[in-house]
Amino acid sequence: MTQDRDTGAGPPPDEYVEAEIQRLLTEDPAVAEQGITVVRREGALVLNGEVESPHRREEIMRRVAERFPDVPITSDIGVIRAQAPTEIEQLP
Repeated sequence: MTQDRDTGAGPPPDEYVEAEIQRLLTEDPAVAEQGITVVRREGALVLNGEVESPHRREEIMRRVAERFPDVPITSDIGVIRAQAPTEIEQLP
């Protein structure tokens, strides 16, 4: 399902944009990230969460920016360690 926006009506309310971005993050097969959340902060939308690589973070931001070019979006997406640990964990 696609939604066309009336360009004469101005930008949609932030709540709708937040919901659309969240839907893109979870339902787009190329993204499929349920651990990324969208929050409003200082006049922009911020994506929060963690992914397995810097490349994955860049791809997510690229896709969101392509879909919502007029919305100020920043990333607070961290990168989690995806490789095996190099040290043995010592338990007390």
